[in-house]
Amino acid sequence: MQPLLVIVADVAGKSVPAALLMATFQASLRALSSTSEPLEAIVAGLDRYARAHSLDGRRFTTAFLAQINPQTREMRYTNAGHNNPVLRRASGQIERLTVGGPPFGLPLFSENEFKYETGVTKLGADDLLVIFTDGVVEAVDDRNEEFSESRLLSSILSNEPESAAATLQRMMTAVNTFVGYARQHDDITCLVLRVNA
Repeated sequence: MQPLLVIVADVAGKSVPAALLMATFQASLRALSSTSEPLEAIVAGLDRYARAHSLDGRRFTTAFLAQINPQTREMRYTNAGHNNPVLRRASGQIERLTVGGPPFGLPLFSENEFKYETGVTKLGADDLLVIFTDGVVEAVDDRNEEFSESRLLSSILSNEPESAAATLQRMMTAVNTFVGYARQHDDITCLVLRVNA
């Protein structure tokens, strides 16, 4: 059985240049993930691609990538300068997924390619994985106060037995209620994965 590849990425910048960079980043990811390469090879390929299109580091990309073995529930992951995802265990314990390296596309300071670290964890029944972009925690209300990680964590800590879709809906409702009609200046992206028993 093929591993499940999960990725959330966020490019620096706004408007058409950022959209073009994300479109080509997605194309590179599709090409790399269509092979049976391990996560480490996919990550190295994405970084090489991003550096080739980074305009001397001005167009970098943060990303969180994970390969999940559906049979063993082992998850291998790399965090490339992205907001640290939250893994809430069924017990309520919170783990932050920090292992990895800097954002993709930053210039190298030596001739050697940077080696991203890979974290490994095992997912258990009813564990909840929440991956989000900075636009979620930096969403602002009309007083310019940020939603913040503390509010995000409060919404994740709820032990309600619910589907991933219901958890996502509840979290996004919390963000939308907080910001009201205040205009946002960044995208708000969140992915929720719940492990079935």
